[in-house]
Amino acid sequence: MLYETNMEMLASLGHSLREARLADNISQQVAADRSGISLKAVRNIESGRNASTLSLMALCKTLRLTDWIANIAPPVLDDAYFDRPPEHRRRQRAGSPRKGIGS
Repeated sequence: MLYETNMEMLASLGHSLREARLADNISQQVAADRSGISLKAVRNIESGRNASTLSLMALCKTLRLTDWIANIAPPVLDDAYFDRPPEHRRRQRAGSPRKGIGS
């Protein structure tokens, strides 16, 4: 779904988080306590008002929606994850341009 405005996106996100919380059958207060955020922060998030990124992440973690955060900022996987040796690239030294180029 494409959103016309950022506010529409926030409202949709808040609605989805509210539905997830209700599916877990927990109150806003319990969600706030488990997340370590204020009740007001939970209410702001669910109503599509501005909230801090940390509050949003904490609530997603409490509601077991960390995959949402991973979709926004996927983890960087190193070569060890794929069980292959890392590539060794030589760093190119920064410096002045080579003589003979453009002179």
